[in-house]
Amino acid sequence: MTVHEFNVEMTCTGCSGAVERVLGKLKEKVEKVEIDLDNKKVFVTSSLTADELLETIKKTGKESSYVGVKN
Repeated sequence: MTVHEFNVEMTCTGCSGAVERVLGKLKEKVEKVEIDLDNKKVFVTSSLTADELLETIKKTGKESSYVGVKN
């Protein structure tokens, strides 16, 4: 499993909740989701590619971008 880091334009817990919900629909393909609301970062531990995860996060309507793999 790889930890991917994304910047996501989140301003409140409603925003972060939306991100958690869409990623939660991926079930066993996502092991863990960590959200840093203050820094507008989302860390996703998953076997999916960064592109697949980014497309899923963008379903929230939030401005999102891929940062890279977190070590």
